[in-house]
Amino acid sequence: MESNQEKLVALRQDFHRFPELGFDETRTKAKVAEFLRDLGLDVHEGVGVVGVLKAGTGNRAIGLRADMDALPIHETSQHDYPSETDGVMHACGHDGHMSMLLGAAQELAADPSFDGTIVFLFQPNEEHGLGARAMIDEGILGQFPVDEIYAIHNLPGAPVGQVSTRTGLICSSESLFEIAITGQGGHASMPQAGRDAITIGADMVQALQTIVSRKLAPGAGAVVSVTEFLTDGQRNVLPGQATLKGDVRARSPEDRITIEGLMREIARGVAIAHGVSADVMFNTEFIETINAEEPTKAVVRTARSIGADTIPDRQPMSFSEDFAHFSAAVPGCFLLMGNGETGPHGQPLHSSDYDFNDELLPLGVDFWTALARDRLPARD
Repeated sequence: MESNQEKLVALRQDFHRFPELGFDETRTKAKVAEFLRDLGLDVHEGVGVVGVLKAGTGNRAIGLRADMDALPIHETSQHDYPSETDGVMHACGHDGHMSMLLGAAQELAADPSFDGTIVFLFQPNEEHGLGARAMIDEGILGQFPVDEIYAIHNLPGAPVGQVSTRTGLICSSESLFEIAITGQGGHASMPQAGRDAITIGADMVQALQTIVSRKLAPGAGAVVSVTEFLTDGQRNVLPGQATLKGDVRARSPEDRITIEGLMREIARGVAIAHGVSADVMFNTEFIETINAEEPTKAVVRTARSIGADTIPDRQPMSFSEDFAHFSAAVPGCFLLMGNGETGPHGQPLHSSDYDFNDELLPLGVDFWTALARDRLPARD
């Protein structure tokens, strides 16, 4: 007879073979909902999937969240369950996050030794920072109110099962910017007759780098990256139009707001100096992820109770997480769980040969079930 662990591995690898992009998680959502219904949970299907499990008479409720979406990456892994969807793969471990949480739902449904309500939240489109907000806008937290909320993300390069987290800021915000420069195109042999958008854009790129190096406090942890430089120039045509696109990471709302203001000032100043116009778009898709004190203490206590190596005050992560929208609405904690240090399990998140470590599945299930019982203790 197949063990629960073998079933969980098969489930995770099935999710891996059939990845789906954000807001297109049709098969994934159906599989999650079917699994939860088979356990006897009250299931709600909307933007995401929500399963509700109640025990005892307690009024407290906690939310446990997993993400469902994959990435537009062509998989180069060598294992025997690669993606069957060309150009799409689970390169961030969401297949494992779902499987751990479903395994915990199974354990808790079989042994509901807790008092209160557990709301299992499976959200779409985490990668673009839109899924949590979509579930909140749909009214999930009003329909299924929780007192606290939690999420796990695997961490390649860390020992398997190591739990690390911190009170306060745990993940940076992400803002996307676009600066459109309108100059005057011309002949490559007569640059004086036009206003070359490339040289003006290059000045702007250099000036933007002074935001972090000279305008913010050392150690602020902010990053300003120009990632695209697009023009309408040709072999012998100086461009009149140029667009700079890029990414900003910040560790506080104050720094994020400061960076936006400085970016607008720099673009305006460089444009005036060259006699052109520059329009700036700055859009924050991921806000900063903030961990509340009591939920974070509960995570550390739970991790230690199951014998996990624990780092209670890790350094903040530079990546962004849309769990931030949940933890801004409800006190919560986002934690990292080591995926392994070598091989495909140690490869960076979003790499084409990354793979979630199946050895982590039972550890994640144990952590989730222990946390639920810690936060909703059964009455004597």
